[in-house]
Amino acid sequence: MNAIIKTSKGDMKVEFFNDDAPTTVGNFIKLAKDGYFDGLKWHRVIPDFVIQGGCPNTREGESGMPGTGGPGYQIDCELNGGNQHHDRGVLSMAHAGKDTGGSQFFVCHSRNNTSHLDGVHTCFGKVIDGLEVIDSISEGDAIEQIVVL
Repeated sequence: MNAIIKTSKGDMKVEFFNDDAPTTVGNFIKLAKDGYFDGLKWHRVIPDFVIQGGCPNTREGESGMPGTGGPGYQIDCELNGGNQHHDRGVLSMAHAGKDTGGSQFFVCHSRNNTSHLDGVHTCFGKVIDGLEVIDSISEGDAIEQIVVL
């Protein structure tokens, strides 16, 4: 299964790791189909590391601190499948500790500074087209929509 992450800087086509992280993929797809991500902002951008989004506190009119919100529930980490390496373009679940993920996710800029995330955060997909968009995202840029194909 694939999706298009439509951003204010361009589109990224994603291929999901269904076999390796089925719960995480299913959660992300459900949120995307429900329009949960529409209009959220990339709230954390660290060059040569990650871009992070999916926090509902970045929605226009919200007052919570960006980076602290979620969907109102948590999902377990899935760390034992294949494809659990934080390479360039990989999508991974952000969390505040094991088994506390929900909606926040990040996309890796490169492998240079992300190997310590292997076995800690669930990799659940990879950008297969539009990798250059990752490098153009700035903090505050919009996730316009995530379209599941």
